[in-house]
Order: sequence, then C-alpha cells, then structure tokens
Amino acid sequence: MSPHVKRWITGVIGVVLLLGVIIYGSEAVFSGVIVLIIAVAVLEYHRMMLGQEALWEKFEILIAALLIAAAFIADDARLILATLTFSVLAVFFIYLLRIRDADFGVVAVAKVAFGILYIPLTIGHFILVRRSDQGILWIFFILVLAFAGDIAAFYVGRTWGRRKLLPLVSPGKTEEGILGLVAGSVIGCLVFRQLFLPSLPIVHTVALGIAGSVIGQLGDLCESAIKRASGVKDSGAILPGHGGLLDRLDCLIFIVPFVYYYRIFVIS
Repeated sequence: MSPHVKRWITGVIGVVLLLGVIIYGSEAVFSGVIVLIIAVAVLEYHRMMLGQEALWEKFEILIAALLIAAAFIADDARLILATLTFSVLAVFFIYLLRIRDADFGVVAVAKVAFGILYIPLTIGHFILVRRSDQGILWIFFILVLAFAGDIAAFYVGRTWGRRKLLPLVSPGKTEEGILGLVAGSVIGCLVFRQLFLPSLPIVHTVALGIAGSVIGQLGDLCESAIKRASGVKDSGAILPGHGGLLDRLDCLIFIVPFVYYYRIFVIS
C-alpha cells in the first residue's frame, strides 16, 4: 500500500472517530480521550528529546502529565496551577537526589520540565473548552480554524510559494503559504460562524482567524524545530502515513489555549 493511500485511510478513520467522540461522547469520554492523547504525546516527546534509554525521565514526565490532566478534569484553576508548579519542582528535586558524580548536567531535567509545560498544560485546555458554554461548537470552531488554514496554506504554497519562511526549521513552508493560511482560517471561521455560531461578533471571528492561524503556525514551527534538533523526521509512527500524534497536534497545541483565553478575557 502506498504512503499516499495510507495517509488517506488514516485520515478518514481519524475524522470519523474524532467526530464520534466530539458529537456523541459525554464530557467524561471526551476528557478520557484527551488524557490518552496527552499520554501518547508526552511519550513521543520523550523519545525525541531523551531517547528510549532515559527510563526515569519517561516515568517523571508521564506521571506529571497525567496529574496535570487530572487537574484539568477537576476544572479548578488553582489545582491546575498547583499541580503544574509542584510537578516542575519535583522534577528538579528528584534530579538533585540522583546526582552520583561530579560530571553532571541539567539538560535532561530541563527537557523534562519543558515537556511538562509544552504538552499537558496546552492540550489540557481542550477539556476546559469542551466544558464551556457551547463547548462542542467551540471545539469544532478550533478544528475549522486550524485545518481550513492548513489546507489553504498547502495549496497556496505549492502553487505560488517562492520565498522560504524559515528554511532551517521547515524548508517546505513559504511566506506565500502563510498568506494562504491566514486567508483560509479567516474564511473557514466566518463560514462556521455563519452556520453554527451566529452570536459570535464578526470582528471577533476575524480576529480569532487571523491571530489563531499565526499562533497555530508558530506551534507547527516549534514542533518542527524540536524534531530537527532531535534529528527525527516524525514524532512517532502511531498514525500510518501521518507520523505521530504530535505531528497532527502541533498547531492545535498553541491554538486551543489562545481561543480559550480569548473567549474569557476579550469576548466575555
């Protein structure tokens, strides 16, 4: 089976499962899926940044991620902050206790701490969005924002792309593609708003489309930088034809917190 066919089959199955969980799954089911996604994502991150041999670090980052995810399920901002804070502190405390020789460094512990901030803290906001008013519609709004822009960027970049955006990080991305990304996200958001969220002011719809697409692209570039620094092509192989979960979540990792807090501090 060709990689292209694998990509399409995986994509279709993934979309069907995703729609089923979002539309028909309860908040508990949705939260459980997000916890599973967080667990797989942090393991992919660990493999890229620390390798398979760093078993203690794998245990640390997985436990911390699950505790932070549980705090998001509890829907208590103080508990989320406390769990995040003490998880990072615990990583450093345990690191001190494991020092056995004079030639030690802090790279591994810094990578674990960064992973805790990078994955469970950001992805956990999916749970908060789902529990908010019209949460299901806002989950779809985020997906439309991300993927409408992604599709537009691909075709615009392939057709008219000439000037490289950040060739050392992601050689395939062009400045023209970014213009397509922003336009695609804004159009997708406006169409979704017209059909499903008419109460959302147009000015906020456009602002979310513009800022969200740029922020999502930064998330994509950040994940690309991590992969290049780690010397890997994909974050994993769990999705045939697509790579790992992080390869599919890269833009959403940044978009979800942005949309959540935009609703709280700007729209509300």
